[in-house]
Amino acid sequence: MSEPKIEKWVTLKEVQAYLGVRRETVLQWIAKRSLPAYKVGRLWKFKLTEVDDWVRSGGAAEDAPVEKEPRKKSDSVDD
Repeated sequence: MSEPKIEKWVTLKEVQAYLGVRRETVLQWIAKRSLPAYKVGRLWKFKLTEVDDWVRSGGAAEDAPVEKEPRKKSDSVDD
């Protein structure tokens, strides 16, 4: 039997390049549009399969619903 493949975590910069958008756009999507992202210390980490699913579900669409209460401004967004 073959071992299951474990998906690698990627950085904010890698997601930027993957989606072809600016850093600020990714951070806004995390805060206001529920882009799947996880804090590991001060860094944001992503699974590309989750990002793909989010995009396919319309999360990045201009008319996508915006969360009423964004994340706290005290959350660090360093990468």
